[in-house]
This record gives sequence, C-alpha cells and structure tokens, in this order.
Amino acid sequence: MNLLQRIRTFLHWESAPKPDVNLLPEIYSHLKAFRLPLILTVLIMLAGTIGYVIIDGFTLMDAIYQTGITFTTVGFGEIAPISNIGRIFTITLVISGFAIFSSAIGILVAELNRGTIVAILKERRMLYEIARLKQHFVVCYHNAYTLEVTKQLKANHIPFVVVDPRPEIHEWAIEHNYPQYLKAEPHAELSMLKAHLASAKGLITLSDSIADNIALIASVRLFEKEHFLPRPYYVISAAESMSDVEKLKKLGADTVVSPTKLTAQRVSAVAARPDMQNLLEEFLYKSDNPLDMEEIEVPKYSWAVLKKLKETHIRQITNTSVIGITKKDGKFLTMPKGDVLITSECKLLIIGTQSDINTTKELLRRREKPKELRFV
Repeated sequence: MNLLQRIRTFLHWESAPKPDVNLLPEIYSHLKAFRLPLILTVLIMLAGTIGYVIIDGFTLMDAIYQTGITFTTVGFGEIAPISNIGRIFTITLVISGFAIFSSAIGILVAELNRGTIVAILKERRMLYEIARLKQHFVVCYHNAYTLEVTKQLKANHIPFVVVDPRPEIHEWAIEHNYPQYLKAEPHAELSMLKAHLASAKGLITLSDSIADNIALIASVRLFEKEHFLPRPYYVISAAESMSDVEKLKKLGADTVVSPTKLTAQRVSAVAARPDMQNLLEEFLYKSDNPLDMEEIEVPKYSWAVLKKLKETHIRQITNTSVIGITKKDGKFLTMPKGDVLITSECKLLIIGTQSDINTTKELLRRREKPKELRFV
C-alpha cells in the first residue's frame, strides 16, 4: 500500500458514502467568470515567449522564464541583456499582467462577497455528513414543536435532519445545536435526495400550515413509488383540528398528532387525577428510566401465530409483559388474558427494559419453535 492509499484509508475516502446530489456543477457555474483571465494569461504567456525569442534571440526555456517573472511582476530582473525594443515589450507585458491579475482578484473578491461558492462548499460538506446517516428522521419546518421533538430525538440518540426553506435556518441550527440541517423546500424531490431520504426511517412534518403538510405527505409517497423503495416511510404529521387529522391520515400519514387534542386530554387527566400528572413523563421521557414500552408486530411466519398468549411464555423467557394487543382489524385489547389467541400481523404492546424488548422481537421473528420453551 503506497502513501496515497494510506492517506485515503486514514481519511475514509474509500468507504465514505456519497450523497445523492453532486453540488460540484453548481460551483463550476460560478467559476465561469475566471475563464477570460485564464485565457488571457495563457495567450500573454505565449505571446511573451514568442516575443523574447524573436526580439532578443532567447532560448525557449529562457523566454518562458523571462515572460513568467515579467508577467507576474516579481522583480527578479533580466536573465540576459535586452534591447530597447525588448524593454518596451517587457513594459507591455508588465502592464498586461497587472491588468489581468487586478481583474482576476476583483472577480474573486466579488464572488466571495456574494458568498455563493462558500455556501455551496458548506452545503456539500453537510451533504456528506447526512449521507452517513442510517435510519434517521427528516424533520421538516422549524418551529416550537421542532425544538421539543429534536430534544427528544437527541436524548434517545436518534439521528435526524432538519429541513426548512427560510434563510434563518443557519442561525437556528447553531442556536439549537442541530447536527445536520438543510435550507430547502421540504416537498421538493431535490430536497429529499439531499436529506438522504432513501436511507431514512421516516419523516416528521410540523408546519403550522395544513397545506404544507399535505404537499409534503403527497410528495413523500410519490417519492417512494418513483424510487421503488422496499418499505414505506413512517410519516408523522401535526394538525390543529380533528378534521385535519382525518384528512392527513387519508392522504397517507401514519400518525397525526393534534396539539389541541393532546393539551385537552392532558389537562382533563390532571384535573381528574392530580397525583398522576408526572407519571407519563417519568415513564416515557425520563432518560435514566430503565423501563420502556414498544409495539411489536407478529410476522405471518412467526412460530407464535395461532398460539395462546400463555403458551408463548414470553414473560418467562424475555422478562417482559404484554399489556395490550392490537388485532389486524385495529381492535385493541387491554391487559389480555392468557387464553387470548395471537393472530398473524397483530401487534403486541410490550413493557420491559430495552434489551428485553429486543429479545422479544427476535423471539417473535423466529420461524421454528424456540428451544427456550423446554425450560419453562
């Protein structure tokens, strides 16, 4: 392995995933203004070389060197005696070089002042960071809900990308410590490619406008079909009224949360049971709480299908408890008894530690009857 290959391996250039969007063509388009100074530089170098060869009989290498030091005005002096005509020719080269370099610097300063090239380079670096994410969430539109959602995602070590079309997103990202973010219209296909949606787990749209949420949900579902993705995204949306909740669900949202409804439910719950007001936060949101709750779908091929709950011995094997079952038709059974039959594609609501819940997932995904049943 040579030195270059070692450097590439050390910097992870070989294995680093590339983003779905290449921004280099955009940079090239902003460098077009430099073409004229570069062309003039080549032409003057060529003319100067030919001039010194013809006027004062310089060798080709001496003519190239004299043209270079004259054109760049470094002040090294003459490498060989020059005639009066040659000196006039040298003055012309100096003036031409000064004019070309001045124009090139002016173009460079103008481009840097616009900030377009720097912004593209920063976005390109961000796209490479986003391309490394797997099973992340794309959180669309920055607002008060976004702040709370991203706090919970960070606390649970779930990667995410915040996408918002407003230019203030750069300041918000720094202020609220968003690791990855994009300034883009969330519903555009280019934005979805930049957010590496192909590797995402799902999308969360939190716009205050129902029209934005509708457009985004429709765009995501269309993106799934056009790119032939193997599984649908889990789409979460926010809505103010119950009519909007039903509308968004019909359009393709998996979960629609109504802040108004949640607030009303929470206030009524606190009013009815003041002593239980902190139970939900302690159980679901406290980071040092060892217990967790998750819904696990039973596959069609699972060994547990068409068996009674007590026959699976889930509690004895995995130390978790089934506190609810959602049937395929959507009917929910709370605190199911042992005689309840586990059917294909039903969902078990499990409570336990995260490691025990993961063990339960693996247990239910087996095709053959687990060996652990021999010991219970």
